[in-house]
Amino acid sequence: MMCGIVGYVGNRETAPLLLDALQRLEYRGYDSAGIAVIQDGAIQRRRSAGRLSALTAALAEAPLGGHIGIGHTRWATHGRPSEQNAHPHVDCTGQIVLIHNGIVENYLALKEELLAQGHTFASETDTEVIVHLIEAEYDAASGASLAEATRRALCRIRGAHAVVVMSSREPDKLIAARLGNAGGVVVGVGTGEMFLASDMPAILQYTRQMIFLDNREMAVLHRDRVAFLRLDGTAVSKSAQTVAWDPVSAAKGGYKHFMLKEINEQARSLSDTIAGRVDPGEGTVHLEHVHLTGTDATALERVTLVACGTAWHASLVGKFMIERLARLPVEVDYASEFRYRDPLVSPHSLVVAVTQSGETVDTLAALEEARNKGARLLGVVNVVGSMASRVCDDVLYTHAGPEIGVASTKAFTSQLCALYMLAVYLGRWRGTLDRSAGRRLVAELMDIPDLAGKVLGDGNQYEELASHFYNRNDFLYLGRGIQYPIALEGALKLKEISYIHAEGYPAGEMKHGPIALIDEDMPVVALMPQDHVYEKMISQVEQVKARGGTVIAVASQGDDLARQKADVVLYVPSVAPLLQPILTAIPMQLLAYHIAVRRGCDVDQPRNLAKSVTVE
Repeated sequence: MMCGIVGYVGNRETAPLLLDALQRLEYRGYDSAGIAVIQDGAIQRRRSAGRLSALTAALAEAPLGGHIGIGHTRWATHGRPSEQNAHPHVDCTGQIVLIHNGIVENYLALKEELLAQGHTFASETDTEVIVHLIEAEYDAASGASLAEATRRALCRIRGAHAVVVMSSREPDKLIAARLGNAGGVVVGVGTGEMFLASDMPAILQYTRQMIFLDNREMAVLHRDRVAFLRLDGTAVSKSAQTVAWDPVSAAKGGYKHFMLKEINEQARSLSDTIAGRVDPGEGTVHLEHVHLTGTDATALERVTLVACGTAWHASLVGKFMIERLARLPVEVDYASEFRYRDPLVSPHSLVVAVTQSGETVDTLAALEEARNKGARLLGVVNVVGSMASRVCDDVLYTHAGPEIGVASTKAFTSQLCALYMLAVYLGRWRGTLDRSAGRRLVAELMDIPDLAGKVLGDGNQYEELASHFYNRNDFLYLGRGIQYPIALEGALKLKEISYIHAEGYPAGEMKHGPIALIDEDMPVVALMPQDHVYEKMISQVEQVKARGGTVIAVASQGDDLARQKADVVLYVPSVAPLLQPILTAIPMQLLAYHIAVRRGCDVDQPRNLAKSVTVE
């Protein structure tokens, strides 16, 4: 499950607060939702299948009152989306209630054991075994507290998990735990109140004082204090961090969708990624949380970039940047495959994890594998305090701000920007870039936010373009060299939010198979800025046109030949080839967005997807 988790204990009316927090987390899962509060000394629940609006309606019909509670929005794994399978789940007595993100890998054996003991199950989920395990441990005669019962139960389950527990027998506290890499658990510290969430945006409007649970840690929350312990029972001391994200920036701000807002924020997010990190006079890059020295950089023999989805596409672009500027061989791996092939990394390797959330389970597992092999770890991360940022030796925060839309936009271009800065940083330390080259590269980077703003300012044509292409069944995206990853990203964006089948291909490979698909019903998006492979791309466009295909070209401003060859041209400013992908990515986002809107799709919450994939 890539599920949303929230909790509260304090003096406020809890149900409206939980509902508001869940609305900010609905991008994590929207198959079902539910909340539980302690009302008049007893656990009371409201659950519903489908979107959060169904839960809102249920609460309007049957309100809940109380000052402590938990809430959950679900992305289903075990058990179909239904009210029966919606969280929170209760034990046989109805006195313990639990929400969960993760997969209990040994749930079948545990369930058989619990059934033999006389426990009754009310759902099809694996989650329910946890609450019954806690019930079995929570024996009043033994004097075990809710925290101790939870700790003992969690020691018996396998897999990666985030869990929050509440009991009417101890109605003044919440228990939270994190095991492995199944998403974050954030404790928000208020004045006379405490908050829990799987992601910071859920509780940012209430507090900016955050404490992050690490692997195999638990938190016991009262309204005026919080204590932490490890799963082995030993106490641990943790301090709050003040996070800088503004809760207002997580609202739509007048835009129809979060995705459109985030697309249009890219001039600012790119500027924020660069701000304070470049010295145009010296041609250097200062990365405040990256501590590589010249000796460290020179000793590197290779770089491996690990990522998933859109971040993997960013990593493919990063390969071009690092190899060109730092002259280091770079491999790009799907994080989900990395640890299954006994990867060749060593103490002379730099393993770079590219991840918006810093909580993607496959990426965290790849980092663990690399750590075990002695590699140095660097995270390109957006979320401050996330698990990836804590396990890495070095962190390059992208500073893109909250990204709520499931389909990544501003986080992607900020990752490209960050990887470019990393390439310059390594190149300067390794001596492959002199001061003059560094000054030129930095100057070109500093122009990028303004140029991105110009691309966004030319966005009026996309709505009309969508009206011509929204009913197509297939798209082909072509790019060469550093533009090939942008072709992949363009195809992914269209698939994610419009549900149109699309493929990204290296343009030179078109004649080795995909050309058989081209006809008048197959639009071809050709990424063809005026770089060293421009003439090759013109040839590909001519081959498409010769077979009756329709070409949508993304070309350099002022390219009249592209206008002659293509049916539609989307112009972007000309920049240095290594930075051009930042600009060509934006038309990919706008095209996908407007086609999806024209098709009536939910662009912020596309079916079957969640923002952060926190289970394998």
